[in-house]
Amino acid sequence: MAEALVVVVGPLTYLLREEIADAALEHKLPAMTNASQFAQAGLLMSYGPNLEDLYRQAATYVDKILHGASPADLPVEQPTKFEFVINMRTAKALGLDVPLRLQQFANEVIE
Repeated sequence: MAEALVVVVGPLTYLLREEIADAALEHKLPAMTNASQFAQAGLLMSYGPNLEDLYRQAATYVDKILHGASPADLPVEQPTKFEFVINMRTAKALGLDVPLRLQQFANEVIE
């Protein structure tokens, strides 16, 4: 029997993030993913790159290519901004105590 859930972010799971959060809570499963929008929708927590930052980074690449840069000459970049979000409403509903020290590391704590 599963004791926790890790959600893989994709187009379908992103669209259904609220339903996934509701189902995880209904089945008393702490759930985590790498996109903050899922924690905002009700998953217990998320830790991963800031999606808006990644889109801006991608737009910079598109701009360089449209101005004549060869894609093969552009460096591969990794995310530089990560977010850790904890949903305390979900933690309370699951009967979990999230240590204050862990909350202090979070970029956002949803009350």
